[in-house]
Amino acid sequence: MSWVGIALIVVGLWLALKVAGFALRLAMWALVLFGVYWLLAPMLGLPRPL
Repeated sequence: MSWVGIALIVVGLWLALKVAGFALRLAMWALVLFGVYWLLAPMLGLPRPL
């Protein structure tokens, strides 16, 4: 394998880690927002999710 192939693999792995990190951060924020809504919905008179 040439150095170009190795560089492409390294860049591909780096991009895959960036995408995975973004997806995990997005999932974390979704859980936080759902938890806040779950706790505050009864106090604000909103329907509570199932």
